[in-house]
Amino acid sequence: MDQILNKVGSYWLGQKANKEIDSVGDDLNSLSTSIEGGAKWLVNKIKGKMQKPLPELLKEYNLPIGIFPRDATNYEFNEETGKLTVFIPAICEVGYKDSSVLRFFTTVTGYLEKGKLADIEGMKTKVIVWVKVTSVICEGSKLRVTAGMKKSRSREAYEVSRDGVSVDKF
Repeated sequence: MDQILNKVGSYWLGQKANKEIDSVGDDLNSLSTSIEGGAKWLVNKIKGKMQKPLPELLKEYNLPIGIFPRDATNYEFNEETGKLTVFIPAICEVGYKDSSVLRFFTTVTGYLEKGKLADIEGMKTKVIVWVKVTSVICEGSKLRVTAGMKKSRSREAYEVSRDGVSVDKF
């Protein structure tokens, strides 16, 4: 009987330890991403290449500032290729005043053009089920989100930057 209890106890303890180790690993990855983004910002500042805030970049490309969560401040942008990589501290969801919801992974990439963010990776929207967002296009007062199907939304709902709500998985 003691052997059975020892095996059950060690199995249970092993499972708990694995969960804790996984949790610490996730925390370290998140911290690493934040430090990496901050380090790149610091290096660019030292080099004299001061990066404008993300909302300013989005405005410059005629996109609403609220398409990313408020705490998404670190990013990389290659002006030659148009590739944009946005770093978000944790996986989160953002709800908008038109009742739509976007879910963000810790890294979102896409190609930025005037009024358009295309080939997006790391963003989903809820259309009965969570569907990958492939592009966001701004056409006048409408924001067209392509996610398996095209859906036009009011651009006004995305003009304000909002806080993301943490979720467990992307």
